[in-house]
Amino acid sequence: MRASSQGALKKPSVIPGFGLALGFTLAYLSLIVLIPLAALVLKTASLGWPEFWRIATDPRTIAALKVSFGISFAAAAINAVFGLIVAWVLVRYEFPGRKLLDAFIDLPFALPTAVAGIALTALYAPNGWIGELVKPFGIKIAYTPIGILIALTFIGLPFIVRTVQPVLEDLDREVEEAAATLGARRFQTFRKVILPALLPALLTGFALALARAIGEYGSVIFIAGNIPFVSEIAPLLIVIKLTEFNYPAATAIASIMLAISFVLLLVINLLQAWSRRGLSNG
Repeated sequence: MRASSQGALKKPSVIPGFGLALGFTLAYLSLIVLIPLAALVLKTASLGWPEFWRIATDPRTIAALKVSFGISFAAAAINAVFGLIVAWVLVRYEFPGRKLLDAFIDLPFALPTAVAGIALTALYAPNGWIGELVKPFGIKIAYTPIGILIALTFIGLPFIVRTVQPVLEDLDREVEEAAATLGARRFQTFRKVILPALLPALLTGFALALARAIGEYGSVIFIAGNIPFVSEIAPLLIVIKLTEFNYPAATAIASIMLAISFVLLLVINLLQAWSRRGLSNG
């Protein structure tokens, strides 16, 4: 019985050294991720429950968390739809400038976040190119939550495209042709054949875009306006607490963000595992 359980843990591999590789993985993960997070939680625990609860229920903290998580979720959802469309166009169609467009997708990865924030602010400010066009209609983009949404959508798009694109390239088109032969319409083929195959990758991209948006700072502070209770994000509130040398409050807000982010990503990973299991069973 013991031998069989050990055999289940040690799967055959071309590269030997399971124990050494696992030990290195755990040590590296602990050093880079777990120990810093544990230090954050321990620092927060030193506050005591009453003080932590006072900081967590402060109206300004709640407002900043709502802005950060609410707009981040909305931006990731928008990117999930339009990122899928962009990936579809890049994979399924040949047109002039396709390679150039494909290269442009990665620009938010390489562009410094501060540069992205300045560029978006110059574009959407009331005296910017787009800001001037929508100003006569009473629409204000920069220095509002709409500006935050645009910034987070900008930095999150590549995560969706680059996770969906390889799966779409490997998708067998014969299955689509078979569905069409059996009388399925285009939308039915997409909903019942293509989307289930893309759903795990789409959820992965959504999780990555959401995680990036929640922690984004540089590209947002320039276009947000940073108005408390309106367009102030939680990362900025943490920085403000640090500049005030209020380290306990900064770690408390950071711990709240950590807990909420962990729960969100856990739920997304569970949905991803469920979609993969349904795809394999189907």
